[in-house]
Amino acid sequence: MSTRVAVVTGGTGTIGTEICKHLAAAGRKVVALCLPGTPDCRLDDWVAARANEGYATHALGCNVAEFDDTASVFKKIEDTIGPIDILVNAAGITRDASLRKMTPEMWHAVIHANLDSVFNTTRCVIEGMTDRNFGRIVNISSVNGQKGQFGQANYAASKAGIHGFTMSIAREAARKGVTVNTVSPGYIESPMIMAVPEEHRAKIVAEIPVGRFGQPSEIARLVAFLTADESGFITGADISINGGQHMG
Repeated sequence: MSTRVAVVTGGTGTIGTEICKHLAAAGRKVVALCLPGTPDCRLDDWVAARANEGYATHALGCNVAEFDDTASVFKKIEDTIGPIDILVNAAGITRDASLRKMTPEMWHAVIHANLDSVFNTTRCVIEGMTDRNFGRIVNISSVNGQKGQFGQANYAASKAGIHGFTMSIAREAARKGVTVNTVSPGYIESPMIMAVPEEHRAKIVAEIPVGRFGQPSEIARLVAFLTADESGFITGADISINGGQHMG
């Protein structure tokens, strides 16, 4: 059996990088995608850093919020690396504000980047996966898509929408050997979280029953499990990984 190709959107970010490393360790050919011009999208540096850690990876720039760019990059991957068997949608942005202060531009930017992108990427791989009778798709949502959050109507709506999409495509593709699942992380230790004032971080941790932030590697291990060949009986699920902050 040939090595399976895995594409990770938002793959050069904090969580995305850990996902890429875990998939590479599992023997996948990993392609990280990132938005050109953003601080995380330093392709050569990122690939070199992974190589220094012992992981062989690829990285490409792609605006997954735009269908034509996504289709072009995905075709390039399939032509040069191989058919895409695994897709992890981890790209996302925030534009926080209470609804009375949220502009239409803030709303559309988040829906476009977080939800339209999942359609774009999945649309580009679903036909090939079903034709080959194998595929693993994991969409990264959020605890705030499950419970809502003050000042995040756009973000919570986009993340909740991801799981509705997951369930629908899971039903469409189930008999073709393609699984589609959602992972909903809680607060994960990252540069963004650590930039929050310590007093506010302490309040967040106080709301988490296990008493700490999650680690990116904990998300990555779950994704690696869901994308394994042996995980074919799990589909349409929304798996919470939030330290008990939200249960339901």
